[in-house]
Amino acid sequence: MFSMMNGLQHYGQQALRAARYIGQSFMVTLEHMNRLPITVQYPYEKIIPSERFRGRIHFEFDKCIACEVCVRVCPINLPVVDWELIKSMRKKQLKSYSIDFGVCIFCGNCVEYCPTNCLSMTEEYELATYDRHELNYDQIALSRLPFSIVQDSTIQAHSSLGYLS
Repeated sequence: MFSMMNGLQHYGQQALRAARYIGQSFMVTLEHMNRLPITVQYPYEKIIPSERFRGRIHFEFDKCIACEVCVRVCPINLPVVDWELIKSMRKKQLKSYSIDFGVCIFCGNCVEYCPTNCLSMTEEYELATYDRHELNYDQIALSRLPFSIVQDSTIQAHSSLGYLS
């Protein structure tokens, strides 16, 4: 008889503990219902990147002096600089410049150490393709001006998310 009473008491304690845990979890759920949504409806809404965001690299062909500093400071020796030496002027002439964004780690060293500031980071982050060879940008693709999210009237731009502020 005593063991049966002890078992009922233990069962009652467990039921109360379970009810308390359920109540606590329900309170957490109610607290989260008052928050702003975190999810962004991506193709129609986009987040404006911060000022220091490191996106696609923009290249200005006319400013480049083919010094190859960008190649030397790159941790993976990524930029491919093709140049020819003009002996009469004792000067390098840039023939082609390319970066493979499928391999690039977007560290920004090339932009930081470029002596002529012909490289700059943009806000572009939509570089996805179905073929990885399309991520190899030559000087023409790199010199394309960056597209600004703010100027597109079909997209609602968010400057920040609720949980970040």
